[in-house]
Amino acid sequence: MLKILLPVDGSDACNKAIAHFIQLLNWYKEVPEIHLLNVQFPLPGDISTFISQTNIKQYHQDEGMKDLKSACDLLDQAGIAYQYHVVVGEVAKMIVQFAAEKQCDQIVLGPRGLGTVQGMLLGSVASKLIHLSPIPVLLVK
Repeated sequence: MLKILLPVDGSDACNKAIAHFIQLLNWYKEVPEIHLLNVQFPLPGDISTFISQTNIKQYHQDEGMKDLKSACDLLDQAGIAYQYHVVVGEVAKMIVQFAAEKQCDQIVLGPRGLGTVQGMLLGSVASKLIHLSPIPVLLVK
């Protein structure tokens, strides 16, 4: 079965890309295994001096779930099964690493999300992914 990774940041652009991707699912012979991934930024400095690792992990999980909610709702409404994951680290690097670990066949994302825009055509995460990923990247608007 085909495995597809959908990185999710909770932005309107991301939700539009997911809604469009749902419409494209008939391109595939069978409904692929879908993994939603939210990447949280590490907290700055040595915050673990003041806050327990358990609380930091819970914070990242809570924030990730907020970012994933709209995408989960869209897939639920369409009756499409998926798994969701929250990881912490540098966004593009973590997406590529996760896709490799899960042996995904394709990464699908919108060309822009919440990340800072480095280029005129693509958001910085999409641009980095295209350069870093050995797995095909499909950009959907």
